[in-house]
Amino acid sequence: MVSIRHFSDNDIDVLRTNLYPYLSLEEIRLMVQDWNSGSYQGKRFEMFAVLNGKEIVGTISLYEHSKSVASIGAEILEPHRRKGNAHEANLLLLEYAKQIGYKVIQNQVRTDNAASIRLNEKLGFESDKYVYKNKRDQAVYLFLKAL
Repeated sequence: MVSIRHFSDNDIDVLRTNLYPYLSLEEIRLMVQDWNSGSYQGKRFEMFAVLNGKEIVGTISLYEHSKSVASIGAEILEPHRRKGNAHEANLLLLEYAKQIGYKVIQNQVRTDNAASIRLNEKLGFESDKYVYKNKRDQAVYLFLKAL
């Protein structure tokens, strides 16, 4: 069963081993502290651990664009992909976003990321498949979902 929760200092070793091997334990501790502050550059931001049972299998975040629009994004660790973890975590975060007042979720998905495109479509997001360039100059589609 998939669940989500905020990260704690107890997760630092897992984060270092699986996602941030180039960072020190102190750098990761500070990053977790920042995540748990609930904001980034003046906007609401929350990072959650994705758990399957008691094991962390990835991360999922919520980022505010405006009072009623946010984006969400999951990163599932390689050995845990294609097992429904991202789908279930996204469903949980969509419900959370709705409960805290967001009306629309807007996701950017790289045009070459077939798995993420399929996931967003499965979750009921819509896209006109117009190609945009994101801040990193990558070709992306915008996917939208009313909550």
